[in-house]
Amino acid sequence: MRTFARLIRDQAGTTMIEFSIVMVLFFLLTFGLVEFGYMLFQWNSVSKAAQRGARLAAVSDPVWTPLTTLTSTGTAGAAWETAYNVTCQGTNATGSTGQCSGTSSTGYAAAAMQRLVFGPGGGTTCSATSATHAAGMCNFFGAIKPENVQINYRSTGLGFVGRPGGPVPTVALTVTGIPFQFIALGALLGFGDITMPDFTVTMTGEDLSAAAVPAL
Repeated sequence: MRTFARLIRDQAGTTMIEFSIVMVLFFLLTFGLVEFGYMLFQWNSVSKAAQRGARLAAVSDPVWTPLTTLTSTGTAGAAWETAYNVTCQGTNATGSTGQCSGTSSTGYAAAAMQRLVFGPGGGTTCSATSATHAAGMCNFFGAIKPENVQINYRSTGLGFVGRPGGPVPTVALTVTGIPFQFIALGALLGFGDITMPDFTVTMTGEDLSAAAVPAL
């Protein structure tokens, strides 16, 4: 009994045990705050990239090629009557060609999609902005690829018969399938990647010409 009582009163090693428990909680809290900050940074970056892409889509050559050549019944100057609702998806990760589908004729322009993602200066990779290369979506979030971008063109009654630039569409750009990668908790707790929600920005089409490049 004396040995058992002596063992109960023994405080040796308690500091190490307490430190180990507190250390685990401390690191979990610290890494959790780091991950939250990193996730917020990525969220804001993707959101800004979607805004940039929608602005470019509203003024650039349309990804859906028949848009500017659509015709409408009626006399010149009358309200636009032809209905359309087409969604274009960029080239996917396996290299399959992007495509447009919907309630009207289809036709996909890969170069137009690349200008949205990689910048109006053209190209298939992300380049730094300069006097000759305006920012694309990738300049705000480098991981964005054409397969992450969907563009919807739909009629809302805007435009008029005989308008030189064709109808005035409502353009909705969606960034989809962007993964969030844990930088600390993934290794510590085995967390896998999670997919962020879709980011959608809607604007009214304007010039729909590659010559129209908005400033940053």
